[in-house]
Amino acid sequence: MTVAANVAGRLADAIGAKRVVFAAEELATYEIDGLMPSTIVRPCSAEEVAETVRFAVAEKLAVLPLGSRSKCDLGMPPTQYDIALDMTGLRSIAHFDAGDLTLSVDAGMPLRELEVYLKQRRQFLPLAVPCFESTTVGGSVASGIDSALRLQYGSARDFLIGAEFIDGTGQICKSGGRVVKNVTGYDLHKLLIGSLGTLGAITRLNFRTFPLPAAFGGHVAGFARSETALAYRRAVEKSGLPLSNLEVLSSGVVEMIRAILQRSGENVPTELEHTDWCVYSSLEGDEEVVRRIGAELERIGRDTGAVFHRILGTAEDESLGGMLRECFEWLRLASPANVICRVVLPEVKSVLLDGLLRLAESATLRAALLVRAAGIVYFAVLAEAEDESAMESLQKVVAGARTLAEAENGIATLLHAPLGVKQSTARMKTARMESTLQQRVKQAFDPSNVFAPGRVVGGI
Repeated sequence: MTVAANVAGRLADAIGAKRVVFAAEELATYEIDGLMPSTIVRPCSAEEVAETVRFAVAEKLAVLPLGSRSKCDLGMPPTQYDIALDMTGLRSIAHFDAGDLTLSVDAGMPLRELEVYLKQRRQFLPLAVPCFESTTVGGSVASGIDSALRLQYGSARDFLIGAEFIDGTGQICKSGGRVVKNVTGYDLHKLLIGSLGTLGAITRLNFRTFPLPAAFGGHVAGFARSETALAYRRAVEKSGLPLSNLEVLSSGVVEMIRAILQRSGENVPTELEHTDWCVYSSLEGDEEVVRRIGAELERIGRDTGAVFHRILGTAEDESLGGMLRECFEWLRLASPANVICRVVLPEVKSVLLDGLLRLAESATLRAALLVRAAGIVYFAVLAEAEDESAMESLQKVVAGARTLAEAENGIATLLHAPLGVKQSTARMKTARMESTLQQRVKQAFDPSNVFAPGRVVGGI
């Protein structure tokens, strides 16, 4: 009997044969950074998740909680991966109170299905994250990936009010509650945001929901330099206009958007053919509010010397807004070997944006920048092959991005990279992490290091 069959057989005795899979062709679809599990477990209840974790602790096996697997390459490579814990079997809505604007939903519920359910009740959850068509609610929280609606609604940290999860001892834990004004205990559930499955297996999440806006709109403005694009952005922010999104796109991002639109047969706005920097604004509210905001953005565009500025048509706005929501996904697929860093800054300055672009140019690599709300910058560097020379160049760019971010009191995080770059970065991160708060949190939640060992998260 193989090791995989042995583990699977004993797990089947614990939680049922229907929940355990070890066929080679299915195991291959759960590969992460070159590692493949020996067993897949597909639980349908929190109790089955807990039983699986207790088994793994007893057998000294490593568990990785997974959803749709759309963002499995986030984080550093795991050092051990024995059991793929597929959480998509937990997908019910446990509680919904339209009057109180509260929702309790299982972690495996697909975001698209949840959106349809809430839209029928004139509400929504502002998790406009990449891979929206396939990603799960639990995966969107555990990945910590940014929502395109963060400017207006904040991150998941702002509307996640409670959670249920299985810790590293196999215990079923609860934090927070189902009501917005919950004051009992600590907000431990917020530590799960961006944890990449290293602290526990999320089984259920409680959210505050929001009324669905009556009307939507979009606006674009173009600029020749990053400095003038950021000046327009600051003027818009200073105006206090209630925008749901405000993003600055470098020429590299604009070029990719043009290419994607052309391949899909959609019309490319003529302005995108002749601009180096573009600023996109997303508007929502009732129809009168959307018209007023659009008119004010037109005025700000004129006052700041925009090369062009105009209100988008409904179809154009839906297309461009949807593409920017999915930016992480198409940046990740833009070249055979690429790096995506997320830089968080107290203030985004043109000196940093231009410095990042020069950093890639010095390594003869193409680059793209997208500036999102709350001082978040996505920095994508594109290489055409995964040869030794390209890996060395990419490693230098990652180190340079960290240096530039720290010079501006910011933090750089590696979101996506070829395995060699991730391994090199992981060694540097591990050397800097001894006796840190992050390690103490991991020890408190997962004393046996059963969840995703080696999958370090945080700054590079």
